[in-house]
Amino acid sequence: MMRGLFTAATGMRGQQLNVDTIANNLANVNTTGYKKNRVNFQDLLYETIRAPGAPTTGGIEMPVGIQVGHGVRPASISRDFAQGNFIQTNNPLDMVIQGRGFFQITLPDGTTAYSRDGSFKRDSTGQVVTADGFLLEPAITIPDEALQITISSDGTVSSVIPGQPDPQNLGTIELALFPNPVGLDARLGRNLFLETTASGTPITGEPGGAEGGGTIEQSFLENSNVQVVEEIIHLIIAQRAYQANSNVIQTADEMLGLANSVKR
Repeated sequence: MMRGLFTAATGMRGQQLNVDTIANNLANVNTTGYKKNRVNFQDLLYETIRAPGAPTTGGIEMPVGIQVGHGVRPASISRDFAQGNFIQTNNPLDMVIQGRGFFQITLPDGTTAYSRDGSFKRDSTGQVVTADGFLLEPAITIPDEALQITISSDGTVSSVIPGQPDPQNLGTIELALFPNPVGLDARLGRNLFLETTASGTPITGEPGGAEGGGTIEQSFLENSNVQVVEEIIHLIIAQRAYQANSNVIQTADEMLGLANSVKR
């Protein structure tokens, strides 16, 4: 009976983490560039009462054994980097990546972070920054007198300057591509990721290049790839699994009570 209690408890703990993850996905359904998470589970060690293939007293080999599991544990929370839907905006500094690349962002301490959020702004000095004021890398400065900003699919940023017949080239946006993007560290929040040994070293290059990071589209943003109906279904399944495990604990407790009440 005690094994059943602890086994069901691991199931309840696992489903609680599952519900927490689903709740975070639903909370970020409107977060630009957000990528949904999924909990992956593994079964725990098994107690081998009789090993498969063990011989009996008569020398006969048993085709199956007796192995009792001890429950479940969360193995990982993986992020789904599937492309989200695009939404058109009127902001010339809004950008979307059609592909697997990431924008490079310089943090105040000089560290480079990576993001799928292309909702950029212009600060008081004309530099292109995120909503938190972090610089886009490579840095691009837009003159105050610029009348029109154009961002081509290959990342070239140009603007029309009064008195100049041709648009002025302001710089080129570079994208970063990771061998294993699910290994990126998301602890900073703010739509930012950090490089880790699991993600691998980023490969940088211009949009549309041979690196395969993708191309850029101006005045578009990438929505979250969370599907509300799908998350609600997963939530119902997690809730029922949690309830089933709680019923196991209740049943095991009743059986223990019956065993304790047996008299000679």
